[in-house]
Amino acid sequence: MAARKKWSELSTVSRTALVVGGGVQILLQLAALRDISQRTPEQVNGSKRGWVAASFINFLGPLAWFKWGRRD
Repeated sequence: MAARKKWSELSTVSRTALVVGGGVQILLQLAALRDISQRTPEQVNGSKRGWVAASFINFLGPLAWFKWGRRD
């Protein structure tokens, strides 16, 4: 297994990728949490509490919400 690198040891491309990936994750989660909060329980597949908890799973939680959590 490779040794962990410090932030200062990362290349500019790696730093940029980490910052962009983190930003995308935060925006996805905020969008999912906002959408969950604005829906009634009848518009949600499952419990709202469960989906809020699932939204904290990196990338997969918010994407799962938008794919399977909402009722049309």
